[in-house]
Amino acid sequence: MLTRVVLPLAVLFILSACGGAARAKQGSTRAVHGSGFQFSIPRGWRTSTTPGTVVARARDGAVSVRTFTLVKRYDPARFRAAAKELDGIAAKLAAASGTKLTAAETVTVGGRKIRAYRFDATRIGFFLIGRTEYQLLCKLAADGSDPDGACALLFATFSGR
Repeated sequence: MLTRVVLPLAVLFILSACGGAARAKQGSTRAVHGSGFQFSIPRGWRTSTTPGTVVARARDGAVSVRTFTLVKRYDPARFRAAAKELDGIAAKLAAASGTKLTAAETVTVGGRKIRAYRFDATRIGFFLIGRTEYQLLCKLAADGSDPDGACALLFATFSGR
């Protein structure tokens, strides 16, 4: 009797787990688009758009992408030199907020190497392509956590052209 009840329930549980998480995950995010870029945010976050900027917010968190036009065309072969310049800019941004950088790293976003930084409850990344700089910015929870995963989602799903 127990086998008749438990085995079908176990099969039902296993089948519901297969692919169910992927559907729930897709349904829990939505794509937002800006001028030449897109990224995903948790569903339910509010967005606002101005020329060159998209901001998404919920509770205490916020993520944004802002575009800037570079004076010179970015050459990926000169990444090291660009990284050194960006390190200085990030240090100045941290100092302006009354703190110091707690992390500086090279990460891959949208198939490209970028520089990403942390200071205070902020994570910022600089994605360069052609004559465009995309500034990826996350305002994390006061304890530095990313409770909704919005910051991780921004860096994992961002694509620019």
